[in-house]
Amino acid sequence: MKRPRNLRFRSVGIKLFVILFCTIVLLSSVLGLTSYYAAKGIITDQVAAASSQSIVQAADKLDFLFAEYEALSRQFAVDSILKADMETVNHPGAGTVAKAAAEDRIRRKLDSVKGSDERMLGIRLISRNLVESESYKSTGISAVRSDEGILARVKQIDEAKGDPVWFSVRAKGFFDVYAESSMTMGRLLRNIKHPEAEYYMLIEIKGQALTDILSNLHIGRAGEIRILDPSESIVYGADNKLLGEASYIHPETEPPKGQLHSFTSENEQGAPQLVVYQPLDTAKWTLMGYAPVSDFTKSADKLLYITLLVVLAAVVIALLIGYLLVRQIGRPLGKLARLMEEGEQGNLQVRTSFKGQDEIGRLGHSFNKMMEQIALLAGQSGSSAAQVLSTSEQLVNASGTTSTHAREVAAATEEIAHGAASLALEAESSNRNVELMNLQIKEVKEINQAMDTSAEKVITVSDQGAELMKTLVAQSESTVRMMDLIQENSIRLRESTHLIRSILTPMVAVNKQTNILALNASIEAVRAGAAGRGFIVIADEIRGLANQSNQSIASVSRITEEISSHIDNTVQVVGETAPLFREQISSVRESSIIFEDVRAEMEQFIGYLNESSASVTALTECQHLLGESMASVRAVVQQTSASTEEVASMSSQQFIVSEELVALSGKLETLAEELKQSLVSFHG
Repeated sequence: MKRPRNLRFRSVGIKLFVILFCTIVLLSSVLGLTSYYAAKGIITDQVAAASSQSIVQAADKLDFLFAEYEALSRQFAVDSILKADMETVNHPGAGTVAKAAAEDRIRRKLDSVKGSDERMLGIRLISRNLVESESYKSTGISAVRSDEGILARVKQIDEAKGDPVWFSVRAKGFFDVYAESSMTMGRLLRNIKHPEAEYYMLIEIKGQALTDILSNLHIGRAGEIRILDPSESIVYGADNKLLGEASYIHPETEPPKGQLHSFTSENEQGAPQLVVYQPLDTAKWTLMGYAPVSDFTKSADKLLYITLLVVLAAVVIALLIGYLLVRQIGRPLGKLARLMEEGEQGNLQVRTSFKGQDEIGRLGHSFNKMMEQIALLAGQSGSSAAQVLSTSEQLVNASGTTSTHAREVAAATEEIAHGAASLALEAESSNRNVELMNLQIKEVKEINQAMDTSAEKVITVSDQGAELMKTLVAQSESTVRMMDLIQENSIRLRESTHLIRSILTPMVAVNKQTNILALNASIEAVRAGAAGRGFIVIADEIRGLANQSNQSIASVSRITEEISSHIDNTVQVVGETAPLFREQISSVRESSIIFEDVRAEMEQFIGYLNESSASVTALTECQHLLGESMASVRAVVQQTSASTEEVASMSSQQFIVSEELVALSGKLETLAEELKQSLVSFHG
């Protein structure tokens, strides 16, 4: 029988194949992708660590450079000769020669400082009081400007009150007059005693100096180095066009202690960038470098291709393992399921051919043993049903015979009643004749003849009554024997019900054992985990079959209990009826004795009639005796009539009981047939 195609997807083998296939592919994919992204993360972290160390070293070099120029500005601030010269230049009473000599010393000092440092583009001293009138003292290029931007920057120096102020790299210098970029540090040289002699010191450093310091700092192949001010504007960059522009990448706040100054962000094009930064200790600037993450993770892309190859290999291996699982587990379980379905249809001859010693093999052996036990049980149940059917047929025959005899007893009792009524009429007639004997002495001869005729009739009726009584006694005795036979058959039926109960007891034990085995199989399947899920389904099916068998056994047990109850009622009724039949036999025997007494009296009466023809004198005495005899006959007739009515009543009750017994026997036969039909579906 072909299985529907859509049921194949419910097969345990297919489920195991799908689970194993998905698990292997998923684990391979997850492991490969995890390794790929973990490798990218590790490479990024290592590059970040190395770049952070490089950026820290570069920041230290810049701090050293800035600290050197700040120290130079402090030397100018504390140089007493320079301070005296600046006071002389700005003193109104100083002579021209003294002012010229002081200015010459200032220029020579500035020239000597600039000449000793190639990185310096120029150094200026700008009078604080003459800024607005463009009055400057300078060395190097003398051209100066005083536009709003310059004044704003000078104002920052003034607000610093003697602290150094660093200005970003500008493409054309502080005053926008140079042909190359420069970075400027400004400081107010304060003079408390002579405020008019205070000057702004401007040290302009070539932008190339920063480039030289940062030339050895490389982050990736396409990385860039930038210096940002506190407002995150670009102070230094490879492209002078970006100077003063806001940075798209913003350094993070101070990271927790022990963590690197690095993070990952996106640039203007949305490409992920590895960013490292280090705040400077001198200027309030931040040295920042960033490069595309792809520059570092290209080598990790090989892991992605390896992952794809591993996933493909895992797919092939999963297919092979899945095929083996379907062949070794799915097919045997499917075959076992089909055999169990055939067993469900009633075919108890199905057997498995599993030869393995694993769980499937043991399951097949257990299935074979179970089917053998069920076949044996079905055979025993069929045999018991046949015995019950045979016993019920015997009970039906016995009940029919009892009913027939009861009907015959009732008919005989009716005949006895009619005879007793006729006898009563004859007794009445004889009594009237005796009373008329005094008035009809003359007709004694005719009366004697009539009495002789009546006596002969009485003898005939008595003989008939005696014969009927004998027949009634024989029938009553036969009825008693039939009642004993019914009682014996009822006892046998009771023993048969006990036998059925004893047969059902091992069946109940087998069902309980089957339930226990199914429960143990479910427990073992749960312990086995995913590999034992299929056995849970089989255990549930076995437990369902055991429950159905248990319900059938319970139905048979209830029917047996009902049969036993009816048999007990029959035994009770038969037991109650048997004494009545025995009393009936006793009464019939008494009636037979009475009929014999009537015959004897009638024979004596005939003798009296013979004597009355010889002696009329003795007629009175004979009349008296005849009257007594007739009174006795009347009493006997009344007693016989009462006994006959009682026998008729008992016969009616016996007939009713016999009909009930027949009905119970038919019901027992029907139940036996139903039990036999319920076992027909099992063929082993």
